Amino acid sequence: MNCRDATRLMSSALDRRLTRGEGLGLRLHVLICKGCRHLQGQMAFLRQACRRERGDDGPAALPPAD
Repeated sequence: MNCRDATRLMSSALDRRLTRGEGLGLRLHVLICKGCRHLQGQMAFLRQACRRERGDDGPAALPPAD
């Protein structure tokens, strides 16, 4: 898997459940690719920030700002 494929799967994972093969391939790629690991972290942060902004304080929400 290359970075372009990994990026597409990260984006797809926001909308649908990945297949086992897709999920495994993505996890393996992220383990070895620092850039994609950072992108995945940034996507998770943005998703949490959006949830917090709209008031969805589920377990993934960020703590309240001071």
